[in-house]
Amino acid sequence: MARNIGAACRRCRREGLKLYLKGDRCYSDKCSYERRAFGPGQHGQARFKKLSNYAVQLREKQKVKAMYGMLEGQFKLNFQKADRQKGVTGENLLVMLERRLDNTVFRLGFAASRNQARQLVRHKHILVNGRKVDIPSFLVSVNDIITLKEKSRANSAINENLEAVARRGIPSWIELDKDNFKATIKAMPNREEITMPIQEQLIVELYSK
Repeated sequence: MARNIGAACRRCRREGLKLYLKGDRCYSDKCSYERRAFGPGQHGQARFKKLSNYAVQLREKQKVKAMYGMLEGQFKLNFQKADRQKGVTGENLLVMLERRLDNTVFRLGFAASRNQARQLVRHKHILVNGRKVDIPSFLVSVNDIITLKEKSRANSAINENLEAVARRGIPSWIELDKDNFKATIKAMPNREEITMPIQEQLIVELYSK
């Protein structure tokens, strides 16, 4: 399966925003974006002319792609599905991205980053309704029960992540039973709980050209 293996911190600096791609490092003084809050490369600190409308829309799409760890083909497919649904396309897209299993595992605190969450899913550490699911793009639904495999519950990294999850908070659409390594999907994600500065309408305008 194709994946982006480029330097994560460069992506944050390219978008001019901390995307929290490296877990605990992003909250520490080791964060590259905090130390060098300018674009990567030899011209990163140079001043550029005002971006065109297309460039602004493109950067917004690239930012959201990087945030959720997706490639162009995957992201476009999700947009097309969101566009076919009833309601506001941009909000449909963000809700669909939030419902991805790798994002859900990250949100409930089993992993420190979405990349780490994707690894847990691919290595079959995660059960959905008692069954192993190793597809990161699997969409969770209301009343789904997400649990950690019995043999994985002694993993020190996962336990440390669960202790640290209070720092970023757990969204209200997930109910976490930390002691039993179990979470229940209480409702669909809503736009108000996606607190990262995302302007989804720019993505809709880009794909509508």
